[in-house]
This record gives sequence, structure tokens and C-alpha cells, in this order.
Amino acid sequence: MDTSSELIHSLLPVFMVTSLGASMVTVGVVEGIAEATAAVMKVFSGVLSDYFRRRKFLMILGYALAAFTKPIFPLANSVGWVFAARFVDRIGKGIRGAPRDALVADIVPPPMRGAAYGLRQGLDSVGAVIGPVLAIVLMASFAGSMRTAMWIAVVPAFLAVAVLSSFVREPEHPVTGRARSALTMADARRLPPAYWMVVLLGAVFTLARFSEAFLVLRAQDTGFETRYVPLVMVVMNVFYAGAAYPAGAAADRFSRHGLLLIGLALLVVADILLAVAATPLVVLAGAALWGLHMAATQGLLSKLVADTAPLELVGTGFGIFNLVSGGALLLASIIAGALWNSVGPAATFLAGAVFASAAAVCLVAAMHRSSSGSGR
Repeated sequence: MDTSSELIHSLLPVFMVTSLGASMVTVGVVEGIAEATAAVMKVFSGVLSDYFRRRKFLMILGYALAAFTKPIFPLANSVGWVFAARFVDRIGKGIRGAPRDALVADIVPPPMRGAAYGLRQGLDSVGAVIGPVLAIVLMASFAGSMRTAMWIAVVPAFLAVAVLSSFVREPEHPVTGRARSALTMADARRLPPAYWMVVLLGAVFTLARFSEAFLVLRAQDTGFETRYVPLVMVVMNVFYAGAAYPAGAAADRFSRHGLLLIGLALLVVADILLAVAATPLVVLAGAALWGLHMAATQGLLSKLVADTAPLELVGTGFGIFNLVSGGALLLASIIAGALWNSVGPAATFLAGAVFASAAAVCLVAAMHRSSSGSGR
């Protein structure tokens, strides 16, 4: 599914701006609302997967919805059609996301969760490499036709649904009264303070990292030919895929605070490079560091959610976490689009560097407070 989605997403921002006449603010709003929609849906799907203790049905529904939206993108003749397709596509992502992450927690022993989530992120990123590479090859093969390239994305989307339906298995869970109580507000209050700290941390991280659509637009802004613009997503995801599993495994053994600080430092440097970039090569270097940042932080944050939420509320925990992070992404993407329109692309990425630096300062302060409270 990620091969399909990233083939389209690596072309979509340029398609919206050049073919459909969208502004940068419109791109930011479309991307932000799409991701926020996915985040809202993850709450409901996560709660339902806890309630019924069945993850696979919701996953199939979510992946199928995403597959059926794929033909709409090459058919779109207005931003409204793109927005509608992105909206339904992200509903599908929201339906499948929390149950999928909860299923990993169901299957994997706690001491190996960092490695497991790192592996999942890494394989996800392999698809995110293949998609933009296909976009480049298809654009070259079809004389730069973005619509033709996006038609090809329909095939892997439906293959993903077939693989999920035929091969993915979930462990048996007894449907007990305790599990069914997960739909009450009292259960949300049962989530411990350590979990809510992870939610806050995820929101701050997301504010510092807006939609990756702006990486694609930055590549075009510095002189990439349209048919080679997807290369920026290829580079980002090669580094993401290569580092995600080692970073996840490290999260099982080393200080989580240290790994998060490393991730923020990588994001700050990436944002600065993208702000000052005057050539495609510098944009690619910034994209590589962006991918390393994602590898260092995303699997670790998933592990922290799984470790801090009670077993019977893991799906709910992932749903709430993604809801808050999605709201932060919506805000960050709108701010990024507004800054790009009113000040310029450099201001967009410099703002990201400021947010990331502020997040690092808050994390260091939290580490100091935790150390002082423990008497070390």
C-alpha cells in the first residue's frame, strides 16, 4: 500500500500546484486536514479493536477504502476532487492504523517491541522508496504524464488488500467484560500519566515536522525537473528504511531520551539545510537527514505508547496518540503553507528548526526534572 500511496504522494503536490492551480496554503490545508482526518479515525478504530479484540476486519476495511480512492487522483480535474480522494484515503488510513499497531503489540513480546516497530517502519519505508522510484521511471516512460503514472498506483493498492486478506493472522482473544468496557470514558482516564507524557511528546515532535509534501515542493523550487522531483522522497525513505530497524532495536537497549534528542538534532540540521538550499544536492542532503530523524523517533514513539498503555487499551492508546499528533500535523502544515506563501520557503523550514529546538529544550528539562526527582 505504501508503494501505491507514495507513488501518488510524490507527484501530488506538484500536480496540485502546476496542473490544478493550487496555492501553497491550499496544499498545506489539504495535507493537514487529510492527516488530521486519519488521526481522528484512529481513535474510533483503536477503541473498536479493543472492544471486540479483533484487529483484522478493521485493517481490511481501511486498506480497501484506500485502494478504492486511488483511481480518483488521475481522474481529478479540480483541487476539490483531490481533496475528496485524500480525505477518504486518510479515513482508510485512520481505520487501519491503530488496529495494525495494536496487532504488533499483541504479537510481539515487550522486550522486542522497539525492534518490531522499527522493522514495521523500515518495511513501510521500503514501499515509500519503491513508489517514488516508480514515479520517476513512469514519468520518463510516459513523457512526463503525471496522470498516467498515478494510474499505475492502482495495482499495488489492490494487491495489498489481497495479501492482508489471505495471509495476515491475529491471535485469539477472549471477549471478556473487561475488554468490552473499553468504550467508556472511565477507561480513557485509566491511561497512566506516563502514557499522557508520551502523547504530549509526540505532539511536540509533530509540530516540528510538517507534511512531507513541502519537501517535494522544495525540490521543485531549487531546480529539479518535474519528472525527477520524486527523487527527494526516494532519498528520504532510503535513509528511513535503512535506519528504522537498527534505531528500533536500539530503543530496546538504550536511553529513550538520548535517542529522541538525536532525532531532534537531525531534524534541526535537516531543516536548516532545506532552508538555505540553493541546489538540488543540498535538498537531497536535507531529505536524507529528515529520513534519519524519522527512523530515530517514529518506532520509538510507537514502542512507548505500547509500553505505557494497559494491555486491554493498547488500541485506544494508539488512537488517542495519533489523534493528538494528527491535530499537531494539521496546525504545522497550515503554518508551513502560510509561511511559504507570505515569506518564502526558507521561512517554512527555519520555523521547523525553531520548533524542533524548542522540543529539544523541553525534553532536556524533562530529563533533568526526572533525574532530580529520582535523586540521581
